[in-house]
Amino acid sequence: MTWLWIGLAALIALAFGAVIGYRYRMDATEKKIGRTESYAKTLLDDAQRKAEDKKKELILAAKEEVLKLKTELDRETKERRTELQRLERRATQREEAYEKKLDNLDTREEMLNRRQSDVQKLHDEAEGMVARQQSELERIAGMTQDETRQVLVSRIQKDAYHDAAVLVREIEGRAKEEAEKKARNIIALAIQKCAADHVTETTVSVVALPNDDMKGRIIGREGRNIRALETATGVDLIIDDTPEAVIVSAFDPVRREIARIALEKLILDGRIHPARIEEMVDKARKEVENQIREAGEQAVFETGLHSIHHELVKLLGRMRYRTSYGQNVLKHSIEVSHLAGMMAAELGADITLAKRAGLLHDIGKAVDHEVEGTHVSLGGDLARKYKESAEVVHCILAHHNDVEPTTVEAVLVQAADAISAARPGARRESLENYIKRLEKLEEISNSFSGVEKCFAIQSGREVRIMVKPEDVNDSGTIVLAKEIAKRIEREMEYPGQIKVSVIRETRSIDYAK
Repeated sequence: MTWLWIGLAALIALAFGAVIGYRYRMDATEKKIGRTESYAKTLLDDAQRKAEDKKKELILAAKEEVLKLKTELDRETKERRTELQRLERRATQREEAYEKKLDNLDTREEMLNRRQSDVQKLHDEAEGMVARQQSELERIAGMTQDETRQVLVSRIQKDAYHDAAVLVREIEGRAKEEAEKKARNIIALAIQKCAADHVTETTVSVVALPNDDMKGRIIGREGRNIRALETATGVDLIIDDTPEAVIVSAFDPVRREIARIALEKLILDGRIHPARIEEMVDKARKEVENQIREAGEQAVFETGLHSIHHELVKLLGRMRYRTSYGQNVLKHSIEVSHLAGMMAAELGADITLAKRAGLLHDIGKAVDHEVEGTHVSLGGDLARKYKESAEVVHCILAHHNDVEPTTVEAVLVQAADAISAARPGARRESLENYIKRLEKLEEISNSFSGVEKCFAIQSGREVRIMVKPEDVNDSGTIVLAKEIAKRIEREMEYPGQIKVSVIRETRSIDYAK
């Protein structure tokens, strides 16, 4: 019985424990579910907040992109509007120019019509005079019809000659004014469209050294290295106290450039001995030859010419290393080519011939260091040798008036050469030569009688002469200006032209008593 109760109590305790355990597990599960729901809600809230932030960022980025696109569109619109305005202004200017030309044509047509009516009027008057004279002479006894006709013809001829002389003088004066105005416009237009740079003439090049120890290596043992370099290049190397520098001196710019390049290669290589010097000089000579060829080809390409002999192209490239009064001869030749072509286009002349002759007009300067003769005659010989046309040869020979120019293109090359040489900044000369030229101008002017004072102005391009009014009259000033100009042409050398202005003061003196 006791065991029964004990078993029953155990079963009851077991059942009670199971109930309590089940209730505990249920409570734990509910708590866990609550925590899970809370965590899920937290995650959902975070996700929504991040989504909102991302949405705001995307909206902000989109707004910035739209603003950027709008700014670019505004800028492009502004640029196009500016370009359209510029084109409109150009169109307006051209339209105004055309209208002015039309007005000028109308004015000329009216003037010609007036002249034609004047001529017709003179003709009618002459016919009337002939009729009246014939009637009068027929009335007079003792004169035959032939005698009457001869008297009338002589009188009419005299009147016609007088009227014709007046008309011719007027037409010549007007034509001269219009021609001078047209020439000035053409030259000014050509100068505005084309202006090349210039370089300063020099006879030395400076090569930088990494240190002063390199000077000893360049000189070599007992000077063998420097002698080998000077012999191979034909230049003088000056090694003095100048820190970290060697001076290359030579009048031939090509040899000086070869020496400079070879010396730089030797310094960079570090191995300096006679055999290596000869090798580097050969390499530098080939490099300079390539540069000469490329410079000549570039000049031909820049001027738009073709079919020029390859030897002439090389000679053009050599002029890259030649200067005249500080002006690079190759740059000068290119500029003359452009100027001559532009003026030929304005005048309706042969543009290609003018440009070709302008590019080759100084070709003789590429060899005048090596061959006897002036650069004009040498240039003509070279042009003939390499099959240039007779017109080009004539332009070359005539550009310094060695021969009289007989073609429009030859005169244009002369003018373009003078413009390129005489424009401000194109050429430089030493101060000593500049002062000597000014002194010579004033000396020539003062040597004429009646001159009181003279002043060389505008860098020697004009001389103004004050004369004594009691010794030189108004007509004498014209003669004096011509005589001074002729003597300047005969005794001086100068680029461009020199203006001679003779000024006579008129004084009127009276006394109040």
